[in-house]
Amino acid sequence: MTLKYYHAEPLANSLKSMIPLKEKGLDYESIYVDLHKFEQHQPWFTAINPEGQVPVLDHDGTIITHTTVINEYLEDVFPDEPLRPRDPVGAARMRYWNKFIDEHVMNFVSMHGWHRMVGVIARSIDGGDFEQLLANIPLPDQRKKWATARSGFSEGDLANATAKIDYAVDKVEQQLAQTPWLAGAEYTLADINFYSHCGMMVERMFPEMDIAKRAPRLVEWRDRVTARPAVAAALKSEDRTAPGLRTWSGHVR
Repeated sequence: MTLKYYHAEPLANSLKSMIPLKEKGLDYESIYVDLHKFEQHQPWFTAINPEGQVPVLDHDGTIITHTTVINEYLEDVFPDEPLRPRDPVGAARMRYWNKFIDEHVMNFVSMHGWHRMVGVIARSIDGGDFEQLLANIPLPDQRKKWATARSGFSEGDLANATAKIDYAVDKVEQQLAQTPWLAGAEYTLADINFYSHCGMMVERMFPEMDIAKRAPRLVEWRDRVTARPAVAAALKSEDRTAPGLRTWSGHVR
C-alpha cells in the first residue's frame, strides 16, 4: 500500500486532509506543490489532477480529489482511529457541519485572503504573462477568480463575505456551548474542517471581530485542536510561504 499526498503549505485545504493522515498514523509520501510558482497548473500536475488543484491523494494509483471527499475516503479505507462517528446520527451531524463549512464559510474566508494578498501578486504580473497564467488554469471559476483578484473584489462582495464569517463564528460559539466538539461529544472531521479554514485565520484577518471576547468557547476549542499531536505535526510540515502570505496561500489551491 502506497499513499502519496500532493499539497501546498499546511493551511486551509492542504491542512484539512493532512491532519487526518497524521491522526490515523498513516505513512505517506509528502509531495510539495509550490503554488507561488503555479506548479498546480503545470502539465506534470494536471496529468495527476486535471482540475489543477491541491490537495490530491494518490492511493496505489487511485486519485482522490477535494478535501471532504478525501477525508471520507480515508475513513472508509482506514477505519482505525475514526474521525467520523460510527453511529448514523453522529455521522449525519458531522456531515451537516462539513456541508455548512464547505458551502458557507470556506469560500468567504478565501475571498478576503485573495482580496488582501493574491490581488497584490496578480497586479504585479505583467499583462502578457498574466494572460498566459489565466490560460493555464483548467477551471473556469478559478480563471475568473484570478481575474477578479487582479481588478479587486467589490465592496458588496467583501461585505457579504464578512457577514457570512460573522454568522459562522456566532453559530460555532453557540454550538460549543452545547457540545465539546462541533458534531457532539467526539472530535471529528467537522472540527478539522472548521479549524483548517478558520481556526488559525479569523483572528489575524479580522482583528475588529475581537474573537477572544466575542467567542471564548471557540478560542478554547481552537487551542484544544492545536494541542493535538497530529495537528502540531501537520502544522510543522513543509511551508515555504513568506510570513505575510500565510493567511491566504492555503486557499489558492
